[in-house]
Amino acid sequence: MTKLAFLGLGVMGYPMAGHLQAAGHDVTVYNRTAAKAEKWVAQHGGAMGATPAIAATGAEVVLACVGNDDDLRSVCLGEDGAFATMAPGSIFVDHTTVSAAVTQELHAIAAEKGIAFVDAPVSGGQAGAENGALSVMCGGAAESYDKAEAIIAAYAKLCRRLGDSGAGQMTKMCNQIAIAGLVQGLSEALHFAQKAGLDGRAVVEVISQGAAGSWQMSNRYQTMLDDKWDHGFAVDWMRKDLGICLATANDNGASLPVTALVDQFYKDVQKLGGGRWDTSSLLKRLQAMD
Repeated sequence: MTKLAFLGLGVMGYPMAGHLQAAGHDVTVYNRTAAKAEKWVAQHGGAMGATPAIAATGAEVVLACVGNDDDLRSVCLGEDGAFATMAPGSIFVDHTTVSAAVTQELHAIAAEKGIAFVDAPVSGGQAGAENGALSVMCGGAAESYDKAEAIIAAYAKLCRRLGDSGAGQMTKMCNQIAIAGLVQGLSEALHFAQKAGLDGRAVVEVISQGAAGSWQMSNRYQTMLDDKWDHGFAVDWMRKDLGICLATANDNGASLPVTALVDQFYKDVQKLGGGRWDTSSLLKRLQAMD
């Protein structure tokens, strides 16, 4: 049993922290909205802290899954931040999708305090978190990663170290870049099938078994055809992630023309009122153009 703290109980963090408690760890949680932490403790046991600093007190490993760069800074820094009470030799594991710049910034601050920092963004969505089947891409020192991996195993089907600090976040950017193009392609295919008078389900049954098959196709086509969007990874969050990808591409010289285009398509979805819709709602944009 390891004494852990988990900061952030959103749609991903809530079940991830639950898997850690179920695996036999001693988990103390923190959430900006205390009612969510109270609900988690009532459901899973463990304990809650009123601030990240209180939750992190005595923890060997502190894990976080919050919203963005500023949210991550807020749970790490200041007198109420986790770094204030984490002991030298402890490890901070960040599951938030953030910029590589803030990762490197916090890695340096943590190092000054003798705290190891592992960036570990995840892929697999809410279902992956609930089922303990996330893919986790990590950056950081090998020794720190090895210790963190044993903890992360409670909710991961795959966990890999890709390199030093920031490598996990860079890999997550690759993930989001690939998804953006895939979802747009799937949306166009289903829209074309509808316009051609084809049975979309029958079409997917055939093409999903060939070279066109993907996770997005297998897991999203039914809800797309049923015009259901109130689930999954929200458009607002995808635009945040794609913004990070595009800003980083400006720094490293990568060309992301499709990513930039799909980001604007998601902006159109937001204008339709779909900021909280699943990312597969790119199909809704095409239908709105009819």
